[in-house]
Amino acid sequence: MSATSVDFVAVDLADVARVARAALLRAGCDEANAAATTDVIVRAERDGCASHGLFRLDGYLAALRSGKANGRAAPVARQIAPGVLRIEAQCGFAPLAMQTAREALAPLARMQGLAAAAIVDALHFSALWADIEALVDEGLGALCCTAYLPVVAPTGAIKPFFGTNPLAFGFPGDEGFIFDFATAATARGEIQIAARDGLLAPEGAGLDAQGRPTRDPAEILGGAQSPFGGHKGSALALMIELLAGVLIGQPTSVEAAREDNGDGGPPRGGLLLLAFDPARFGDAAGWRAHASAYFAQLRALPGIRLPGDRRRAERARISVEGARLPIALWRAALAAAGET
Repeated sequence: MSATSVDFVAVDLADVARVARAALLRAGCDEANAAATTDVIVRAERDGCASHGLFRLDGYLAALRSGKANGRAAPVARQIAPGVLRIEAQCGFAPLAMQTAREALAPLARMQGLAAAAIVDALHFSALWADIEALVDEGLGALCCTAYLPVVAPTGAIKPFFGTNPLAFGFPGDEGFIFDFATAATARGEIQIAARDGLLAPEGAGLDAQGRPTRDPAEILGGAQSPFGGHKGSALALMIELLAGVLIGQPTSVEAAREDNGDGGPPRGGLLLLAFDPARFGDAAGWRAHASAYFAQLRALPGIRLPGDRRRAERARISVEGARLPIALWRAALAAAGET
């Protein structure tokens, strides 16, 4: 497979925000939903996460135009148990529902030490680290997961059944550690971008329609992605189906596919968000220093790279240089925003 010639342009993040917001408003979002969704798009571009940045705008717009997404949703938080919130997203995009969840969850976690939010009837299409970073910045730990459409074959199978089912975890402190990864070997968006740009997918990324391993992204998109780490990633994907689907009364990946209209946008589903206050677990005076000392030892290892290191480096660079976008993608966004 030879790489397709793709021309790029550097775009200031403020322009990315302006255009994404205008396109979302034009397609039917109100100001609150447009602002929250634009924020996660821009944050992904700022941190070098192209698969969840402006690349996702077309899917958001398709869901609005098809009527699947409620661009004027006003999420509501209800406390249904001492440590459990239920956030009704009203079939709106997840960013505003996540914002509602964080605002209600943080004080509950500080009061009780640990609290959970079940976000239901949401359309999630963004990076999970963007959903938990604000909690970590406030000094709370967090864990979040969600299911997706069936695109991953469980270990031993060749047909899709699980979603890419991402999982994010954050621990506060001086280090502010956050990881976010799909339980698939490769994020769906990265395979789609590889197909767009004529590149090969990573080794072990997926199977063709006959169940044969392949690095051809088009074949994988028509076949099945593989879980990372074989049976281990497959087990985590199953765990997430149960936590973000069965536990909170939301569709699993195969159930989401049955009701989805195939417009290319995110499916309706749920997310489970947990928050905890380290100061409430018995070491209020020492946990922060302990974490700092631990990370200092870890950082001393030659060649070490921790999750989030690349993201922070890209954030510093792209905030100055702007986002590197394919010209065709940028032109399509401008057209969606009504600009020429």
